[in-house]
Amino acid sequence: MSADTDIALPKSLRDQFAIVGVGETAYVRGSGKTTRAMATTAIRNAIADAGLTPADVDGMLSYSQGDSTFSNIVAGDLGIRLNFYTDIFGGGSSVEALVGMATGVIAAGMCKTVVIFRSMNGYSQMRMGASGVMAAQPIAGDLLHSRPYGWLSAAQTFSFAFMRHMREFGTRPEQVAAVKVAHSQHASNNPKAYYKHRVTVDDVLASRFVCKPLHLLDCCVETDNATAIVVTSADRARDCRRPRVLIRGVVGRCCKPRSDNYYQHGPITTVAGRYGREILWPNAGVSPEEVDVTGSYDAFTFTTLLQLEDYGFCKKGEGGHYVSDGTIRLGGRRPNNTSGGHLCEGYTHGISMVVENVRQLRHDADDSCPVGADGRRQHTYDYREGGCRQVKNAQISANLGWATPGVGSAMVMRRD
Repeated sequence: MSADTDIALPKSLRDQFAIVGVGETAYVRGSGKTTRAMATTAIRNAIADAGLTPADVDGMLSYSQGDSTFSNIVAGDLGIRLNFYTDIFGGGSSVEALVGMATGVIAAGMCKTVVIFRSMNGYSQMRMGASGVMAAQPIAGDLLHSRPYGWLSAAQTFSFAFMRHMREFGTRPEQVAAVKVAHSQHASNNPKAYYKHRVTVDDVLASRFVCKPLHLLDCCVETDNATAIVVTSADRARDCRRPRVLIRGVVGRCCKPRSDNYYQHGPITTVAGRYGREILWPNAGVSPEEVDVTGSYDAFTFTTLLQLEDYGFCKKGEGGHYVSDGTIRLGGRRPNNTSGGHLCEGYTHGISMVVENVRQLRHDADDSCPVGADGRRQHTYDYREGGCRQVKNAQISANLGWATPGVGSAMVMRRD
């Protein structure tokens, strides 16, 4: 028995925890607010969405890169007395890992209901993609292997994997651009999205290069926002306002053999999802073929492609075809990032994609179709611009988080 098989989640823990509330602030550029103020708004919205009160919450988790406010401070503003909290350093691979931690501390009896949040002024303050901001950091530790050579931004650091994929598998720029096209179509049906305009492959390829092979429209939109989710036991979730969205399995911050200088361990085109899938699918008790909707981290168009390959949604090297043949669009076999994702809705370091998939599994992702007398949306499944964005009969979702090519997290959820 392999080490990967040994750590599969006991079947008794599947479906024993649920996400019962989601909330966010607007996705804007120039919030004019502190991360502390935005966090309180997002958390209030998530608690209200669950039909709970602040007194029902006794655990809190957050993640940031030195650009947010600690959980215990935010909790005090909300009138929440915590039995457990912790704040971790990190970005894109954090939310799924923190969901796993939340289920663990609840199972251990340390608390009963946990809020997870990310609050960031990612445009007006600390911009993750701004090389000038990154260059101001002290050059120490593993940065000695990158910063002196001009590798300042994520685009520059990740570009090795992207370029190698094009060379090795013949992946074409127009195929990768199809990720942006699909996500822009989804965003056009999302009133919350920062960019709602549908783009074409030609639009992407005509935008200026940021760092080859990435054009400007291959890159995510930096925004200011806060987002939150509420996790509790499946039993407690029965008393909440919304339908339960059950957590099937989680993998948290799984690494390649080299997570710092990922390109020193081949194949360069292999990302952490190749290892994470050996945990995720046994934990969840499902296969990629059973997933109805994905939320694959799209800091760049290429990160979506690489993860969909390595988590097993298509064979290695076939990602270009998978993302460009209609599969990931609304109305396709397995839509991806139905809110528009980081490329169009707003940049949240992954948590907004969990929020979207929760809404998809509740069958309440759409903002345009009318609400019937029974309080449920009457979905048209008309995916033309300004129309519906609900995936028809969505039952199982997968979120694929990304920190770097060498580090990733993931989660499978299902409709109750």
